[in-house]
Amino acid sequence: MSRKNILIVDDSLEMLEVINRHLSTFGYYVFQSSNVPDAIDILKNTTIDLLISDLQMPEIDGMQLINYCQEHYPQMATLVITGYPSVSGAVDAVKSGVLDYLVKPFTQEELKKVVENALLKSDVVKIENPEIPQILRANFGMVGISEKMQKLAELIHRVKDTKATILVQGESGTGKELVARAIHYSGKFAKSPFVAVNCGGIPENLLESELFGFVKGSFTGANDTRAGFFQAADGGSIFLDEIGNASLNVQTRLLRSLQEKEINMVGSTKSQKIDVRIIAATNSNLLDMVKDGTFREDLYYRLNVVNVEMPPLRDRPEDVPILVRYFIRKYVDEFNKSKISMDEKALAILQRHSWPGNIRELENVVQRAIIMCDKIIEVKDLPDYLKLSEPIIDSSIALSKSLKEIEKEHITKVLNSVKGNKTKAAEILGIDRKTLRQKLE
Repeated sequence: MSRKNILIVDDSLEMLEVINRHLSTFGYYVFQSSNVPDAIDILKNTTIDLLISDLQMPEIDGMQLINYCQEHYPQMATLVITGYPSVSGAVDAVKSGVLDYLVKPFTQEELKKVVENALLKSDVVKIENPEIPQILRANFGMVGISEKMQKLAELIHRVKDTKATILVQGESGTGKELVARAIHYSGKFAKSPFVAVNCGGIPENLLESELFGFVKGSFTGANDTRAGFFQAADGGSIFLDEIGNASLNVQTRLLRSLQEKEINMVGSTKSQKIDVRIIAATNSNLLDMVKDGTFREDLYYRLNVVNVEMPPLRDRPEDVPILVRYFIRKYVDEFNKSKISMDEKALAILQRHSWPGNIRELENVVQRAIIMCDKIIEVKDLPDYLKLSEPIIDSSIALSKSLKEIEKEHITKVLNSVKGNKTKAAEILGIDRKTLRQKLE
């Protein structure tokens, strides 16, 4: 059985130290925080099996943290620790879903027993829950075993057979279109059309006619009547990528299409009924655009019936080795290379990088490395920007040094450069050997 991760939250540093010491002795991985905001940061970036929180803490109390966790981390086991005056609060916490509570002061054995019971109850609950479908093991180009990707898999499974409108949000390169395709092709509408439209790649004055079609003579150049992307997607799904680039006029027409389940071709007064699931995507903050007046608020809420947040690669580093192996297999065949692997040092650099370009950037790096290497991808085969930059002395630290300290550092550097030769060092420094000797003393 794998070792469990436990997070302790208590404003008493002494109590943190005591519990940490005991839990480490029991063989658990321990994380600790003296306040709620830091605890939430840990929860966002680490898989925690058990939360142990004090109730009485300044500014934000433990009960607020527990209530937050009940909604955001419902599968995580929770315990509270409390002093005698707060037992009633602990009982209230248990009623709200906390598995147990521990009253201060407590023995090492009491702590061990209550922690084991809480983890055991939590494991039983997890076993009773239905298994999440493993659809992200390279299907539709998505690869990942991290918790964030497993949650994404579950969400895709839940929405794949519905016609609910879906908004996929995430940074550039995270794979938003792959999610849209996974939703469409893993569900019962897989045999129906899937039409992808890049709203950012079509000129603003043409987007409306491309989406809804146009009738002959509706504008200059409309020599024939032509159906649009919505008609082509009828019965299936239309993926509107970079929806934030749509003009307000196009937004208005989209809103009507969503509300009335019908469209009007440009230049026509006759409506056409459509049966299309809309999956929209953006790397922009649509709420900020709503506030700026550049995106319709009513359309935002119509699109955001189901929200899918694509996790950036930096938030799931455990998926990097799997993605690397996936891309190596892909490009080894494409470039007709023999078997290629990556050494641990190179892989460690890839896991350390923040990946602002996300999976697209990682794919490009692996593709380049395969071209540059022979059989094993090493550090030398990686682009320089991934490697540590040259250390820079903090100017504020340098300015805080005395003249004597700076002089000493410079003399030491000069001596090292000439391998301790005092005559050469004195010449470089512009002083005689006697003065140099005095300064060294």
